[in-house]
Amino acid sequence: MDTFENDIFSERETLFVEVILPLSLAKNYTYRVPFDLNDQIEIGKRVVVQFGKHKIYTALISGISTVPPTIYEAKYIIDVIDSEPVITPTQLKFWAWMTNYYMCNEGDVMSAALPASLKLASETILILRDDFSDEIVLTEKEEIIISALKKQEKLTVNDVSKLLGQKTVYPIINNLLEKELVLVAEEVVQKYKPLLKSFILLNDFYTDQEHLKQLFSVLERAPKQLDALLGYLKLQKSNLPISKEQLLEESNCGAGALKALTDKDIFVVMKRPVSRLAAHDEEFSVNFKLNDGQQKALSQINQYFEEKDVVLLHGVTASGKTQVYIKLIEEIIQNTDGQVLFLLPEIALTTQIVERIKRYFGNAIGVYHSKFNNSERVEIWNKVRTGAYKVILGARSAVFLPFQHLKLIVVDEEHEPSYKQYDPAPRYQARDASIYLAHLHQAKVILGSATPSLESYYNALQGKYGLVEMKERYGGVQLPNQQVVSISEETKKKTMVSYFSSVLIKDIDMALSKKEQIVLFQNRRGYATILICATCGYTPKCVNCDVSLTYHKSSGKLHCHYCGYQQSSVNICPACGSVHVEQKGFGTERIEEELKLLYPDVTVARLDMDSTRTKNGLQQILNDFQDKKTDILIGTQMVAKGLDFDNLNLIGVINADTLLGYPDFRAYERSYQLLAQVAGRAGRRADQGNVCIQTYDANNRIIKQVVNNDYEGMYNDEIAEREKFLYPPFSRMIFLYVKHKDAHVLDHAAFTLANILKAKFGKRVLGPEQPLVSRVRNLYIKQIIIKADKHTAIQKVKDALKETLTDFNATKEFKGVFMQIDVDPY
Repeated sequence: MDTFENDIFSERETLFVEVILPLSLAKNYTYRVPFDLNDQIEIGKRVVVQFGKHKIYTALISGISTVPPTIYEAKYIIDVIDSEPVITPTQLKFWAWMTNYYMCNEGDVMSAALPASLKLASETILILRDDFSDEIVLTEKEEIIISALKKQEKLTVNDVSKLLGQKTVYPIINNLLEKELVLVAEEVVQKYKPLLKSFILLNDFYTDQEHLKQLFSVLERAPKQLDALLGYLKLQKSNLPISKEQLLEESNCGAGALKALTDKDIFVVMKRPVSRLAAHDEEFSVNFKLNDGQQKALSQINQYFEEKDVVLLHGVTASGKTQVYIKLIEEIIQNTDGQVLFLLPEIALTTQIVERIKRYFGNAIGVYHSKFNNSERVEIWNKVRTGAYKVILGARSAVFLPFQHLKLIVVDEEHEPSYKQYDPAPRYQARDASIYLAHLHQAKVILGSATPSLESYYNALQGKYGLVEMKERYGGVQLPNQQVVSISEETKKKTMVSYFSSVLIKDIDMALSKKEQIVLFQNRRGYATILICATCGYTPKCVNCDVSLTYHKSSGKLHCHYCGYQQSSVNICPACGSVHVEQKGFGTERIEEELKLLYPDVTVARLDMDSTRTKNGLQQILNDFQDKKTDILIGTQMVAKGLDFDNLNLIGVINADTLLGYPDFRAYERSYQLLAQVAGRAGRRADQGNVCIQTYDANNRIIKQVVNNDYEGMYNDEIAEREKFLYPPFSRMIFLYVKHKDAHVLDHAAFTLANILKAKFGKRVLGPEQPLVSRVRNLYIKQIIIKADKHTAIQKVKDALKETLTDFNATKEFKGVFMQIDVDPY
């Protein structure tokens, strides 16, 4: 379709717009524009359209033309929502690339990219905000909607349409969202809440010197309150936020005086999210200077940026990579007035690092991820679009923000699997997507990691990326002392105590005696991995998925970790009636129970998906550990994700074999990364930390390479294997998942499709085969792999594959077969 970006159209000219709907459609639809809306049409604006018989959606204009569609008669658009475009032309190019590269539909990308209130549909549910204000001036129609919401709690957009007796309600709802009076219900639950701390502010009224003098004379009769005010004014000189605790300590005024000043509105208490890092984190004082290693790394990065767009920063754990990032960001903001995207793999990390970076960039920084509620996401979206935010810290979804002057993207912990989205489409890799995004903006990218992905390190060695290395920890702190303990040997000697070797027990005793904290890592949650009948071998399985159920003692039930199915635990075998039902394997719950028996006076906490679902959640567990209320923290791989505690000196890996035995070509790479990252949590301040790795396979080369901090050795071994068997980075992979509720239909469909693909692509096609879990949520699954060597024109392969799948899906025999494409499935 022809597009016009800046042309001025005649008021009576017939215009057509191509729109992206927030639905997974293979093609975009074209609508006709009523004459009276001609002057409001612009690419990137939202319009209200009817799609299907009755449904109404918010769609996005991606093209404008005077040519009508030839196959169908174009319906009229109902209304234009925006006065200015909400999407930039660069974003539309990025969406088009993502649609093409990851073989999804543009509607999938739109659904992932836009906050919920920017993609309203007729079924969207609206509710009144908790902090709703009656003081905001409303129009007559807005008043009708608000009155209805006060009576019946929630309304759909369809309900609003009936209530007002008109179709064009979207602009009115948009105004209510902008006035922060209503919320989109889907976004209300905020699963991750930052740690909030109370800070004291002096009422703005007393910034006037005359008013302050009057306040002093009034408070002469209340000496404790006067002490509090003097203490505040003294602390205020540092230009840092003043916490309640700081003020009490500085002024010695007592909590009663503070409450009195708050009640009188002299002091205002503000709750703000804070870092869980130690307050005395000198490593990140505001006026820090880079050490020689960091300064050298910064100079090398800037040198590489003169020729290359991407640089890999390979720095050991606790080498001070964050400070190098901060200096780079500082240079960008001062020299170019550009924007910076700082990507982090986990939401849990954003609150940890945001306070560090806020110290430098103040209100110019925004935090963005999918767990924020809708109004926050829209506010950040708009501040990025207007350029109010210079630095954005975010999880993978932040790549979709409407940047205006993007100059640098930092991808921290670039090796992390959580940068990959697996469901729903688009199944994108945020690290790879950010490199293309930077290319569109002519920006630079820095990839940082202590254990880079093989692909990134390979690209750096091949000269595609620059490579900068930092091999020493900040402040000269030594890397942790690591030792490997053979579980088999200890079992023979009968020195194992429950799941703990004599070496680990000794280390725990030593750490506790020194009042140091401990993290124990076990990459299985739950209590027992499986239940098994000792008589007949029966194992309880999920009714929806082809997996064994995991026993959770906290709920007393058997859980499926794929679909969430639960059932009561089994004491008598339902197959043979035997009472000899045994628990095999162990997870974090079991470790927690055993530790409490061994150390009854020690405070133990657990950090996994189950413990962070409770109302206290992740922030409370981490906060208690930082405040030294917890002595031992047991966790799954969540404990490996960049957490930084000053008193943590011992890491224990309960069983490393659960990682190494995974049937995947990345198992050894991922095992090395996870074990090295877990070990890197220990001894990050003054003393050298200790790491104890328990395993049945003490001679495994990955274990030895972790202990010797031999990343290069691991890389060389793995890259030789990859080249021999033609795995990435020596090939490109596309996984095709074929699904159906009937196993026989699926088999027939998968073999038919595989044969068609083999006829087109030959030996590049592998399968069909059963994946590790062959049934999830009552759908049977077969996997077909397309493996194209790096010299193959991958775009031609994708085009041919898309054409094949379209023809296959159109076959009547396979109408109910569901397809899922995953490009670069890592």
